[in-house]
Amino acid sequence: MLRKIYLKEMKDSFRDRRTLLLTVLLPIVMMTGLVLFYESMVSDGKDEIYQLAVDTNFSAEEESIFAAYENIEFVESDDPEAVVEEGGAQAALILNDGFLESVEAGEAATVTVLGNSFSQKSSNLMNMVTSALAVFEKSVIAERLEAQGTAQELVQPFMLEQKEITEDNPSINLVALLIPLILGLAIGIGAGPAASDLFAGEKEKKTMEALLMTPVNRMTLLVAKWLTIVSLGSLTGIITLIVVALEINYLTENLRSAVSLGDNVYAIVAFSILVSIIYAMFVATLLMVTSIMGKTVKESQSYSTPIMMVGMFPIMMISGIGINELQFHHFAIPIMNVFTILKELSFGIINYEHLGLMIGSNLVCIVVAFIIARVMFMKDKWVMN
Repeated sequence: MLRKIYLKEMKDSFRDRRTLLLTVLLPIVMMTGLVLFYESMVSDGKDEIYQLAVDTNFSAEEESIFAAYENIEFVESDDPEAVVEEGGAQAALILNDGFLESVEAGEAATVTVLGNSFSQKSSNLMNMVTSALAVFEKSVIAERLEAQGTAQELVQPFMLEQKEITEDNPSINLVALLIPLILGLAIGIGAGPAASDLFAGEKEKKTMEALLMTPVNRMTLLVAKWLTIVSLGSLTGIITLIVVALEINYLTENLRSAVSLGDNVYAIVAFSILVSIIYAMFVATLLMVTSIMGKTVKESQSYSTPIMMVGMFPIMMISGIGINELQFHHFAIPIMNVFTILKELSFGIINYEHLGLMIGSNLVCIVVAFIIARVMFMKDKWVMN
């Protein structure tokens, strides 16, 4: 009987075009946009062509300062700042008259770099300009010291070298944030409409009373509907993981180079699917409670929205924590530990103790929430509209 009710609910869900749209198409479109957005964020801009506005008196010798950056195009204008404001260039460089002559003579020289730090391209261009000028400044200082017979070491007494303790690509941290964020959104989007429709929707359509009059145990109905919500959430999560993996592999360059799972690739994929199912079970149980509470679909969605929003906070909390700084409570707190485990898996780390702790703590919360849902479903005041 449980299997028949479960299959019936699944068929009814997939007959609904809205469910198909929210379960398959919408997550794919959202995740594609997020993947491409994050790819643009980690791009170093080497393949981009930037326009730098300069004065009409800008000489070839001054242009040679930026010879290392072949992707900078110079736009000459009587008013470089106006060119930037009108969108004709991403940044402007203003040098005083006779800039190189002033530098060679040891006189005061001024350089002004104008741009918009809120624009990524403008910010990248300003960084390239300031880096080129810094290199030019060091070369001028070295020449002056050499001309005076002064050792350069007197001005630069030590060399500062910064090393990373990990050999991982810096972009992997962004991937470790992207995957949990996408998965959390997708599972919520996939399970939410089904959860609202299977309980609050039945009450709103006045079909719950007829359903309860059948010779089917209420517990059987509850479990079948819960399994339907879990299945839809899990399906959405798994589809999302597959789509994101394919997009990172075929549509991105920087994100693909950051991901290196080594020989554990199949184990990591399997555990990622397991984590998705656990999170779908957790979300499905909470959404089931809110749907039983709501008398209408709209009311149920009002109850469930804060829960889905709160679920996003743990992602932000762990985003700035290094993989070697994660502690016991990060793997013990439900919802947070799901995203923490996904972060570890993104780095290619499989820790069975952490996995066991995550699964155990979430199962305890799922059982507690399920008991609450069962108590509510057994009372007519919660299931009758």
